[in-house]
Amino acid sequence: MAPHPAPRRRPTARRLHARSAAVAAGVLITGLITTPAHARHGIDAGSGSAAGAAIGTVARTVGDARFEPGPCPRTPEPIAALEGARCGTLTVPENRSKPDSRKITLGVAIVAAAADEPKPDPIVWLAGGPGDDAVGEAKMAIDGGLNRDRDVVFMSQRGTYSADPALTCPNVDEFNARVIGLVYDAPSTERAHVDATRVCREKLAAGGADLSAYNDTESAADYADLRTALGLGEWNLFGISYGTHLALTYMRLHPEGIRSVGIDGILPPSNAGSATAWSSARQGFDGLFKACAQQPACNRRYPNLSATFERLVRDLEAKPVTTTVTVPGRPKPVKVVLDGGALVTWLATATHVAPGVPRSLDELAHGKPQRIAQQWAGWRLNPQAIGSVSHGLAYGIFCSEWTPYESQAQALKGGEDAYPSFPRSVLEQAPQLTFLRPDCEVWNVPAAPRSIRDATRSDIPTLALSGGFDAQTGADNGPYVARTLSRATVVTVPYEPHVVFASSKCGRQITLSFFDTPTAPKKECLGRLEPPEFEIAP
Repeated sequence: MAPHPAPRRRPTARRLHARSAAVAAGVLITGLITTPAHARHGIDAGSGSAAGAAIGTVARTVGDARFEPGPCPRTPEPIAALEGARCGTLTVPENRSKPDSRKITLGVAIVAAAADEPKPDPIVWLAGGPGDDAVGEAKMAIDGGLNRDRDVVFMSQRGTYSADPALTCPNVDEFNARVIGLVYDAPSTERAHVDATRVCREKLAAGGADLSAYNDTESAADYADLRTALGLGEWNLFGISYGTHLALTYMRLHPEGIRSVGIDGILPPSNAGSATAWSSARQGFDGLFKACAQQPACNRRYPNLSATFERLVRDLEAKPVTTTVTVPGRPKPVKVVLDGGALVTWLATATHVAPGVPRSLDELAHGKPQRIAQQWAGWRLNPQAIGSVSHGLAYGIFCSEWTPYESQAQALKGGEDAYPSFPRSVLEQAPQLTFLRPDCEVWNVPAAPRSIRDATRSDIPTLALSGGFDAQTGADNGPYVARTLSRATVVTVPYEPHVVFASSKCGRQITLSFFDTPTAPKKECLGRLEPPEFEIAP
């Protein structure tokens, strides 16, 4: 709700990005579309440990699925973590409900464990988005030490960048970049936004894609097929952001062979939608504002931040501010329009760069919008975002699994409950889910079975990990999913944004200890955490 970065995915930025937005590309972008050198190499069957070397080196057919060793999948930019990876493709039916369905292929990369004697059960990485490619997130996983003593498996979810077909739509990405110069939630912006979505749909359908087949049910079956096609009796799941949504569905539909599950930045399928997006935003914003209020210097310089923010949203919605800023890589200044909706969505991302938020809001309140405008433009205009996101997968999930099971009235009430002072025009567009309902009308795919909204009930050991500043998937989603997961450990890492594995050393330590002992992860580092030191303007 990635959350795309850490580096990612949406409505005008239609994703729950997962990347560490301490890099200003934050949760909105991926890398340049290039073919790295490793993508031209075959599998290195000799790489990695003896225990892991067999994984991914043997062709195998199981039912309708076939794994074939081969070159590593393409990535938008070179990823050193994939050098020496064992790679190939998984071929599966596009639509398992149709006997004559065409086949699609999904890229697979397996990074060997760093240990000489790795554990036999690897970890499979489930990417954020929806629409991010897991293979492209290998750097985040490996830099975080996930392959310390287990192989890590990355597979491009159906429709994503290194899959065939890749259901990407550069025209939507280009429109999302242009939004910085438009009134964010104006009717004219909605018309242009929906037109971009329509062009995307027509292009993908003309290419032969069965758009109804890009959803969690099919993707969960893809991963279940991958496990058996790789000859693995057991493995572990680790999902970030939207990947937690898929992980919970996978646990419910295909529990066999899953040793443990880590979910970080939790998006439960049973309540995903606009109302939850508003609740999450409120939690993350309040967590950040409270941290400032608890620091005497921050509280003195920036008192009543929550009230300031709400007033700014109302004022900007009534009278948007237009300014120009310079953006790295752009030869000319760019126009930026800030209205109430833009400010809300900016802040949902800016929790990744929390120390500067109070100062930025204060400057805006005193007639200086440049800091916020420059961040907003920088995140949206990064060229690495063009053509790397699978809008076909994203809309397939939003429009079959979310909007059919959340009415417009329910979505609006979620906003009113979170921020009753906001104008209706702001509340009608949940953070990151702008114009979702009209988009889904033109996407026109059937609703998923109602069971897609069932809570996942399981005794598989699960780590439910959240950040205290997460404004994209609120920390209360951890206790929510744990109600029906009998062996869940719920952990909130304070002062951290969306996807703590990407930003928190403590979060990574807890995650790695969980895979060692899934029923008793080590959490001692939580007691040593300090709040960020907020910037104080002269």
